[in-house]
Amino acid sequence: MAWTYQNPVWPGYFADPFVLRWRGEYFAYGTGETLEVDGRGGEGAFQVLRSLDLVSWQPVGAALPVKQAETGEAGGAWSFWAPEVAEHGGMFYLYYSTAPKERDELHRLHVAVAEHPAGPFHDCGVVLPESEGFCIDAHPFRDPQDGRWYLFFAKDFFDERAGTGLAVVRLTADMLQAAGASQPVLRANADWQIYERNRTLYGQRWSAWHTVEGPCVVAHAGRYCCFYSGGNWQTQDYGVSYAVADHPEGPWEHADAGEPRVLGQRSGEVLGPGHNSYVIGPDGETGVLVYHAWDSRRTARRMCIDPLTWTEAGPRCAGPTTTAQVMPRG
Repeated sequence: MAWTYQNPVWPGYFADPFVLRWRGEYFAYGTGETLEVDGRGGEGAFQVLRSLDLVSWQPVGAALPVKQAETGEAGGAWSFWAPEVAEHGGMFYLYYSTAPKERDELHRLHVAVAEHPAGPFHDCGVVLPESEGFCIDAHPFRDPQDGRWYLFFAKDFFDERAGTGLAVVRLTADMLQAAGASQPVLRANADWQIYERNRTLYGQRWSAWHTVEGPCVVAHAGRYCCFYSGGNWQTQDYGVSYAVADHPEGPWEHADAGEPRVLGQRSGEVLGPGHNSYVIGPDGETGVLVYHAWDSRRTARRMCIDPLTWTEAGPRCAGPTTTAQVMPRG
């Protein structure tokens, strides 16, 4: 048996979608505007959706209550980006970045904890030391080989092919802090990953500022595959490629550098697909990429899904699809 779906699977703005499978249900978390949560002016970050099949979704609220900032500004004056949730020891850990709006360079990674995947999550503070600087796109990953937890994330580098790249750090046993220094994972290696040419940032002008972000690590066939998004998320050329390694801490080897190898635009229909997560479908076997994409008029980034196939040439996704597709039901 199977369900039929057609992208996007959620009509509202839902960027950087992460999906958690738990007890036969799916919970999706996305970047978007803060939501009213209590009818009295209270706000919450990260809309949460719930589904039994990855196809039909229902809203269940906001994951993270937004409190008054120390500066006295309302919570809406802050940006909240790229939520991902890990289950460990019967608790749920929400990793995300936040900073005052219009001050993107101040984004730091935070972690919040809840007893249920729908929340509410309660913030436990900053995960990484201040010395890390700008950090976004946290991705918790448990190594199935030894059970150890890692946190992959994006940060800025300033040497060859300057720009945003990926790093990893081991987490402490309580999942709340880094257990040591971070290590580089991936840097840009191709022109398609250029975010902007002649960009002014950090007080200087860069001839080309690159971006590799949105890490998503999957253990497969005894190795590790790190999906990532490259380029400028605001443009049609944003896409998804991958790298492989024999250990979560690397060394990591890029796939062919010529173009996004997993997801790219479908000209005139689907623009800038990226920032994916990975989840097993309702049949218990099919791997599914969950990602956002712009519509043809670039009005919003919306959640899409498409199955992933592991081939001898590497992981491949049939998406981005726009017509009716089949999701195996099991």
